[in-house]
Amino acid sequence: MRQTLSSSFVIPLFLRIFFFFVSISTSHGLTATNDSLIRKTCKKCAQSDPNLSYNFCVTSLQAAPHSHCANDLRQLGKISITLLGRNVTNTRSHIKELLKNRKQMDPFVRSCLHDCFDLYSDAIPTTTQALQDYKAKHYDDANIDVSSVMDATTTSEDGFKEKEGVVSPLTKRNNDAFMLSAISLSIINMIRLNGDSI
Repeated sequence: MRQTLSSSFVIPLFLRIFFFFVSISTSHGLTATNDSLIRKTCKKCAQSDPNLSYNFCVTSLQAAPHSHCANDLRQLGKISITLLGRNVTNTRSHIKELLKNRKQMDPFVRSCLHDCFDLYSDAIPTTTQALQDYKAKHYDDANIDVSSVMDATTTSEDGFKEKEGVVSPLTKRNNDAFMLSAISLSIINMIRLNGDSI
């Protein structure tokens, strides 16, 4: 009876170990495939837009939730627009905090921040609409939406340049939103030309 119990215990244990290693190797294979998809996509994005950093593209897409599940370009496009939406929302909150916390702020800088707050406030529903248009395969509309967000980031940054000697407190955030927009636009254009494959 003891032999029966021990052998019946050993077989399931062996199977569990076997399936554990199979699942590790399978998930590693998927990660490597998805990593390759991200790198290929970012290489094409950076080639099509000289303002877009390849490293920024790879790092952003790899860090995004669910990017390890993306199997094609279309899924990566959805992830890129979602990233843009999160960035825009986060930047708007950051601007709100800057306006709250700086009582001794230069009036010109405060005015620029108010303008940026309005621009980013408008960009939030625009990114939501971009995602809806993208999911519905209305790529021209998604392109217009994302381009509008990209323009908002440039307008936000340019406002600070209107007065000599003023340093924008939003340069990195505006640049990040600009590059996330560029990634989304590049992917949208690739899909319009080639479909889901890269």
